[in-house]
Amino acid sequence: EVQLVESGGDLVQAGGSLRLSCAASGFTFDAYRIGWFRQAPGKEREGVACISSSDGTTDYADSLKGRFTISADNAKNTVYLQMNSLKPEDTAVYYCAVRPTGWGGITRVPLPLRDRLKSSEYDYWGQGTQVTVSS
Repeated sequence: EVQLVESGGDLVQAGGSLRLSCAASGFTFDAYRIGWFRQAPGKEREGVACISSSDGTTDYADSLKGRFTISADNAKNTVYLQMNSLKPEDTAVYYCAVRPTGWGGITRVPLPLRDRLKSSEYDYWGQGTQVTVSS
């Protein structure tokens, strides 16, 4: 069973930093893409960043480039989201999700760049972790 468990959310002052973790287990895929998403109250879920297990390439929402960094520790089966210079508008529930891209000799058609942060393209989701940034 695929499981994704997020942690690291907290209450932090504006300008502060947090590192979120996404611990993955139960993967039977040969390759996958893991993404971070967030959803603020009354707003749609939006893509934050993603990373490919195949080559480590990363993609970011344009508005967050330079402040957020996604990384992976394959030995620990964990993906991180380092968030710096946090702003009150970063307040949201943060989710990680996985899109299998290869399994049992099958390779899924790669996503075009414009679709890599679409929540509808991801198949398994964690429960989320709350990040609150106070002004």
